[in-house]
Amino acid sequence: MDLGVPPQRTPLTADGTAGRLPLAVAVVDAEGLVSHWSSGARRLFGIAREEAVGCPAGELLPVSGVLGVNGAPARYDEGPALDSSLSGDFPYPASGRARLDEPGRGRIDVLWWAYPLAGPGPARLLVLAADCAQLRDVEDDHPTRTVAPGFALHTDFPGHAELSARLPEILPNMSVQEATRIVAQVLELGYPVLEFSHHERVPVTPDWGVPKRAGGLPVREERYGTDERVVPQRTVPRPELDLEYAAVRERLEFLNEVSGRIGTSLDLERTIREVTSAAVPRFSDFAGTHLRAAVLAGEGFPDGPPDVTTIWHRVWVEHNDEPGRWDDTVPVGEAIAFPEHTPFFQCMVTGEPVIVPHVSEELSNRISGEFEKRDLRPLITHRSLLIVPLKARDVVLGFMVLMRRPGREPFDDMDRTTGAELAARAGLVLDNARMYTYQENVAETLQDSMLPNVEPRMAGCDIATRYLPGTRLGRIGGDWFDSVKLPGSRTALVVGDVMGHGLNSAAMMGQLRTAVLTMATMEMPPAQLLRNLDDLAQRLGEQYLATCLYAVYDPIAGELQIANAGHIPPVLVRAEDGRAELLDLPTGAPIGVGGVAFETATVRVRPGDRLVLCTDGLVEVRGQDIGAGLAALCASAAHPAASMDDACDTIIRALNTGGGRKDDVALLMARLNGIADEDVAEWQLALDPREVSRARRLVRGQLLDWELPDAVEAAELMVSELVTNAFKHARTHHIGLRLVRTGALLCEVTDDEPAPASLLGVTDSDEFGRGLMVVSSLAREWGTSGTARGKTVWFELALSRVPRPRPNHRR
Repeated sequence: MDLGVPPQRTPLTADGTAGRLPLAVAVVDAEGLVSHWSSGARRLFGIAREEAVGCPAGELLPVSGVLGVNGAPARYDEGPALDSSLSGDFPYPASGRARLDEPGRGRIDVLWWAYPLAGPGPARLLVLAADCAQLRDVEDDHPTRTVAPGFALHTDFPGHAELSARLPEILPNMSVQEATRIVAQVLELGYPVLEFSHHERVPVTPDWGVPKRAGGLPVREERYGTDERVVPQRTVPRPELDLEYAAVRERLEFLNEVSGRIGTSLDLERTIREVTSAAVPRFSDFAGTHLRAAVLAGEGFPDGPPDVTTIWHRVWVEHNDEPGRWDDTVPVGEAIAFPEHTPFFQCMVTGEPVIVPHVSEELSNRISGEFEKRDLRPLITHRSLLIVPLKARDVVLGFMVLMRRPGREPFDDMDRTTGAELAARAGLVLDNARMYTYQENVAETLQDSMLPNVEPRMAGCDIATRYLPGTRLGRIGGDWFDSVKLPGSRTALVVGDVMGHGLNSAAMMGQLRTAVLTMATMEMPPAQLLRNLDDLAQRLGEQYLATCLYAVYDPIAGELQIANAGHIPPVLVRAEDGRAELLDLPTGAPIGVGGVAFETATVRVRPGDRLVLCTDGLVEVRGQDIGAGLAALCASAAHPAASMDDACDTIIRALNTGGGRKDDVALLMARLNGIADEDVAEWQLALDPREVSRARRLVRGQLLDWELPDAVEAAELMVSELVTNAFKHARTHHIGLRLVRTGALLCEVTDDEPAPASLLGVTDSDEFGRGLMVVSSLAREWGTSGTARGKTVWFELALSRVPRPRPNHRR
């Protein structure tokens, strides 16, 4: 933190009450590393903050031997050196003088003060330092006179209350809580002073702003022996022009420092905290930031100028008053519309800073009277007030309320300019964060719309899924998962990953997912489906690659058919012994490569086995072997869990640690429950019209055996219609009929005619064509699928509520 002005020849004011020095400030933590480094330290020692923070303090600060003027030992040479304070060997406040050799600058004579710190924070030592060149005039005129650093109670000097109030200005930028803790200890341990003799001590204060008049250095003439007298005061000129230049430079360095502190992230909440905290305590004693609701919600650019109906959210407050003083009157998170006849409203509608150098009691009463149910007078009376707008592209996004306590220099025109520039830079940073938040919300909405709503229970299996967006900028990615209901109580499980990130990858993912869904319902074998998907990716011409794993689970046969297109292998957890294994599958090339064959592998499974499919973002961490991630996946997948959701959460917790994951993650877990033999009934029917009545009897008898009497009437009617249609179109001597009992009743009728059954439009005079209309009206779901060997027409009845057929249906 910049604490003073460029080197001057007059460190003391005319009355000798304060020594103004450009101070270097460093804070050292318990490990001996620099945690805070002011701009004054950068100027004195020639080391930038970025290089200093985190470095051992002993390598940066003057720990060399202490010398007096002209090489003679100083009277304080007997005290501890700075390295004793840095190492913790000297647990008391210490001060001294050291010489430092700087390349290109020669030897620098440095005064230093060291304060050991205690408390919960990381800071363990506060070090102040100043260039002795500021005091050269005294020592040149009086070679026997030594100016030494020391300590004294701040109450020993005139204006001690003002000294203690300005003490936070000697600290580098840090949180108000940490600064308050350090200030309290400095006041207790002793205020930094300059000692001109055994009896004369002058407090050190930083210089901020343009002094109202130039000061001078009081010089004493000292004679050897006991005679000592004060000569008339002589002042070393301090040109007003140089002071104005110093003040301007001080503010520019403050703004430059603030610019480096804010905007370190595109997170809107963090940016707001950075912007608000940057002003306290150096520029003001209170800072409160208010934003329009649209900005805070990341809803895009606000429409139109603000007015009395505009809702503002107080998003952050920073101050160095006693804790809790502002919490009840101006709570963080409050939504408020500001009254018209207030300086706050004037700032937000004009877009210009508003300055009130002194809030009188009359003005305080008037402002407070505009607000209902709150009394602002104790907080604003006799303070200095500056309100600056936060703008972007000439639109007011919010404003900052800045206040200084009584006793501190009130805001002036130069502060108005500084505050406006601070707000301009803050407005730009906030707008960048707002735009990022808005774009991220759009991307996440798109991503969420593309991810399926997977049913947790399918025929013969339970499913649980998880999706985690990536942690890098533009978190939208190309990972997806899906489950598809297939005829025969089968379920297709798919997981895929389009390489790359951003909207293009997400759009490509949406196209591939739709294609997989369409081809799965056509009952393509897994290898053929991936082959068709590869052809489609090449025709799209986007030059995108994707990996995909496609599996079909048949709960009746107890088997998985799986094909892989360059994806990481799935994990199968055996229910018998809890063992987890990576399935050894033909890998295949990624989708989009073209001209590559894919193979279908068949894996036998038993009820209770679990299949885990995921994308590489879960197991792949930069700098680590993917084999370690796959091993961790197997170990976490085998961990016992009370439910499928708990099992997914266990995997996510086990593999989503350490902060190394950047990619998005898709995880799908299926517990393969199977369907027991007693829940399946199958018959073969001959091509004989009499078989229609037999089919009705078989269905009635089976449903009564399964204790499903409510389903008998509707099932009989629909089976009669489907078997009649199959009898008309079949080529061979047999028709297949199968009933499957799961959470619903599934009925399938199979014949060797490959042409799919279709729902026809009929009129009242038509004799036939109403069979599928009957099925459509009574069934919860129905469909048809075809293969080279024929077709299957199926329907499902919900067992909890079975509709009753209406009489006199005509076929």
